[in-house]
Amino acid sequence: MASSALSRLSNINRHLKPTASLFDSDGASRMPVKISLEVSNALSRGHAVVALESTIISHGMPYPQNLETAKEVEAIVRTNGAIPATVAILDGIPCIGVSIQQLERLAILGTQARKTARRDIAHIVATKGNGATTVSATMFFASMVGIPVFVTGGIGGVHRHGENTMDISSDLTELGRTPVAVISAGVKSILDIPRTLEYLETQGVCVAAYKTNEFPAFFTEKSGSKMIFGNWQPSNCKKHGWSHFRAKPWALRCEMTTMPLEWVHCRVDTPEDCAQLIDASIKLKLGTGILIAVPIPKEHAASGSLIESAIQLALKEARDKNIIASKQDRLSLTALDIALVKNNAAIGAKISVALAQIRKGSDTGDDAQPVS
Repeated sequence: MASSALSRLSNINRHLKPTASLFDSDGASRMPVKISLEVSNALSRGHAVVALESTIISHGMPYPQNLETAKEVEAIVRTNGAIPATVAILDGIPCIGVSIQQLERLAILGTQARKTARRDIAHIVATKGNGATTVSATMFFASMVGIPVFVTGGIGGVHRHGENTMDISSDLTELGRTPVAVISAGVKSILDIPRTLEYLETQGVCVAAYKTNEFPAFFTEKSGSKMIFGNWQPSNCKKHGWSHFRAKPWALRCEMTTMPLEWVHCRVDTPEDCAQLIDASIKLKLGTGILIAVPIPKEHAASGSLIESAIQLALKEARDKNIIASKQDRLSLTALDIALVKNNAAIGAKISVALAQIRKGSDTGDDAQPVS
C-alpha cells in the first residue's frame, strides 16, 4: 500500500508538466515528450486512458474521411469512460494526446507524415520531422508514460512465405518486450496467421481471444486457428464445443495430436477478464505485451472465403508487379472496415476503465489477501 502511494505521487509529479523528459541526464540536452494536459491529468489521477495510433489517420484513408474517423474513434473512447491519447510525432516532438487542430494537421499531411515504427523514431525526432506512429512506436510511447491499453485495427505479423523472406513485422517483437495490452481484430488476414501465432509464442506474448474460441483474422471473424484450453474438465470441453474429447488425459493427448498446431491459449469474455489479465501481467513484471484479439461484429464481417480469394488475387498482382512486401499491407488497408476500429475502441475503453478500477482498489488495499 505504501509503495502504491509513492508510485501515485511520482506519477502526479511527472504528469503535472505536459512535457516530460525521455532521459534524466545531468546537464545534457533533453528530448521532450509532450503529454497533453488532459492525458496528463488522467494519468496522474489514475483514470482510464487509451492509446491510439496515428498511421490509420495519415495512411489508412483519404482526407477528410480520415479526420472524421479519428474524431469518431476518440469520441467512442470518451463515451465508454476513458480518455483517448492519440500518439504522433509533430515537428520532431513525440506527442501523447493531440488536439483537434493537430488531428486535422495529421489528416491533411496524409502520407507526407512518415509511417513510423520503433526503428524510425530517433531519425524523425532528430530531423524534426512528422511521424504517424504504427503499432510498435505507439506501444513504445504508451509504455514510456504509463498507458497500459492501446487500441488499433489489426497488427502486423509474419508475411506469407516469411520462412524464405524473413519478413516479420516489428509489431511482434514490440509485443515481446513492451508491457502494453494491444486490443485489435487480430492479425491482418493478408499475412501468415499460423506462423504469426507461433512467433508470438516464441516472444512470450499472451494471446487472448475475446468471446471466441477462434483467433480472428482482421476483418473476418475466423482464421482457422482455434482455442486450446488449459483446464480440461469435461464441463469445460462441452461448454467450448470440445465434447468429443475424453476426460482421460491419455485419450485427450492422443486426439490432440490430430489437431492443428496453431493455438490461442487464453479466452476472455468480459472487459473485467481482460483487465485482470493485464493487471496480473503488470504486477508480475513479465515485461511483455498482451494481444487481445476481438472479432469484428457479425453484421460487418465479410465472408472468410471471399476475403481469402481477394487476398490471393492481391498477392498474385503484387508478385506480378514486383511490389515489395512492405507495400502489400496497403492493398488491404484502404478497404479496412471502419466499424472494426470503432468496435475495438469501445471494448478497449471498457477494459481501460475496468483496469483503472482494479488499480484503485490496489492503492486502497481493498484487494489485499490475508497471509496464512
